[in-house]
Amino acid sequence: MTFNKFRSIYDAEELKARLANIRHVALDMDGTIYMGMSLFDYTIPFLQSLREMGITYSFLTNNPSTSIPDYLKKLAGMGIEATEEEMYTTALATIDYIKTNFPEARRLFLLGTPSMISEFEKAGFESLPDSAEERPDVLVVAFDKTLEYSRLCRAAYWAQQGVPYVATNPDRVCPTDQPTVLVDCGSICKCIEHATGRQPDIVLGKPDPNMLTGVQARYGVKPEEVAMVGDRIYTDIEMAHNAGAFGVLVLSGETTLQIADEAPRQPDLIADSIKVLGELLRESRE
Repeated sequence: MTFNKFRSIYDAEELKARLANIRHVALDMDGTIYMGMSLFDYTIPFLQSLREMGITYSFLTNNPSTSIPDYLKKLAGMGIEATEEEMYTTALATIDYIKTNFPEARRLFLLGTPSMISEFEKAGFESLPDSAEERPDVLVVAFDKTLEYSRLCRAAYWAQQGVPYVATNPDRVCPTDQPTVLVDCGSICKCIEHATGRQPDIVLGKPDPNMLTGVQARYGVKPEEVAMVGDRIYTDIEMAHNAGAFGVLVLSGETTLQIADEAPRQPDLIADSIKVLGELLRESRE
């Protein structure tokens, strides 16, 4: 089949009915609404169109390297006015997980950026220094763009010592519009695993369905009324499947059509971009 703007597992009438039922759009960020520091030219019109149709939206990201205030500042610099309530990152998901499952934990060894670490300190945690004398309550490994070799070694040491070990997200790489490869949390965890034989006790973020469960509770919507939109089969679309939401894969980021075709679980919809999704949502309401 020749790919022309979109493809769906449903026929035209069922696709229209399912899109007409969408009340909230959960948006991945990097690769979906922007690439690196470049906002897609259709993003702001798309968000305006959602507001006109009475569809709420939120921004979900597996990238914990930036704090909520910094994300809001970045979005504002691109012309997108967003609120804290519309943002949910894997740093927040990790904070929620630790508070629920390790209520006495206060001292953390955090392999992450200063911006991310500030989120944990704001939540009441102490970020421990690179020292064998200060055993942490929990080891947290994240996408660390400021990664230092000594801290990576210390994280591996604490993993080897049996400290509870949480990874913020499974992503192997982070999308970028630059000629480089941004090694993400999943790859850092593989490094620790190769050195110590230990995997994280839990890997949070997409495709874990809890991120969408929180969105559903916040906006009072049912799973089938949520469209999870992203550029990755193994995180965004898998989370949609796991949460019972409508999964929309956009081809503006990491995943190619060939990769999508080979996926064991297909998206409900594959579209060139969120611009096409916006057009389909509007047509479903006419």
